[in-house]
Amino acid sequence: MASSLRRKQAPAAATARASARRGPAGLWNSLPVLPRHLLAALAALALVAVLTSVTDGLTALRVANVGYYLLAVAGLQLLVGFSGQISLGNGAFMFIGAYTTALMVLYTPMAPLAVVMLAAVAAGCLAGMLVGAATARLHGPYLAGATLALAVGLPAVALRFPDLLGGSNGLFFSLRGAPPALSGLVSDSQWKALVVWFVVLLALVVLATTSRGRLGRRMRAIRDDEAAAATAGIPVGRTKVVAFVISAGCGSLAGACQAYLLGTATPSSFTLALSLSLLAALVLGGLGSLWGALWGALALVYLELAGEELAHAMGLGSNVANNAPVVFFGVILIVIVMAWPLGVQGALSRLGRSLRGR
Repeated sequence: MASSLRRKQAPAAATARASARRGPAGLWNSLPVLPRHLLAALAALALVAVLTSVTDGLTALRVANVGYYLLAVAGLQLLVGFSGQISLGNGAFMFIGAYTTALMVLYTPMAPLAVVMLAAVAAGCLAGMLVGAATARLHGPYLAGATLALAVGLPAVALRFPDLLGGSNGLFFSLRGAPPALSGLVSDSQWKALVVWFVVLLALVVLATTSRGRLGRRMRAIRDDEAAAATAGIPVGRTKVVAFVISAGCGSLAGACQAYLLGTATPSSFTLALSLSLLAALVLGGLGSLWGALWGALALVYLELAGEELAHAMGLGSNVANNAPVVFFGVILIVIVMAWPLGVQGALSRLGRSLRGR
């Protein structure tokens, strides 16, 4: 029995010695997937905490904006980059999450924030299940057209039911900022940024673990060759619906984070332009990698800011200045796609491989 135990421990010991010889990178890669992602999430949350503590409140809010945009683009990445389904309706799922959050806060004010967020995720997943089941047999432009109709039509529901959803003015509510115990140590904007990033990083751990598991392999197989995946025994329709549900849940949670941060949910925040911007950010960052979602989220926040500052510096009129950020973002997107067809993350990956080769 002792010899059998030694034989079982020998491969593990050899793997540990090999990882130690490869240095910290080898030790990191030898960790199981979930603990590795959790440690990375903790490190990212610590970085956000440091960044928001040394900057002003406006910068903290922009950091929080990057967080919920990152979650929305990451959910879209799972759907488009991993399973190959083109969606133009992620802004509609953000609408569902934001309005679910607003209604929960207004009508159940004693509900904890975690319950409010879970309710928003549940509403988004239910909507994603319905949309995914209805569009599971659609491909390419037909699927894009169906989700486009969702993005255009769903915000109009707020106008159809003004007594419940506030009409064009939307719903306004207030949530407590930093806890009284942290008063004077953490500002309200910093606390909200930390809460948003905590929620976002938890969701990203789930997404990253899913993409590395069996479901992620099934999605990539369907994306590469649907017929071959079906021949191999992969349930194509069910996997597509699951991808839609997860993506919708992420979009809805991103909308809930936005509503929590701003204290409002208005239909004008979830127009078709938002859905198109999320897809453009996904292409800019790079398909097939959650890191691409990060670069896309940074571009959504800071390229828009750069466009506004450029318009003011040039002394443009108000009508031109309002549209300048969109034009600036479009020009940058075209330049990046022409220079790096695989997006920012694809270019960084290629650069890393070339440096390792040298």
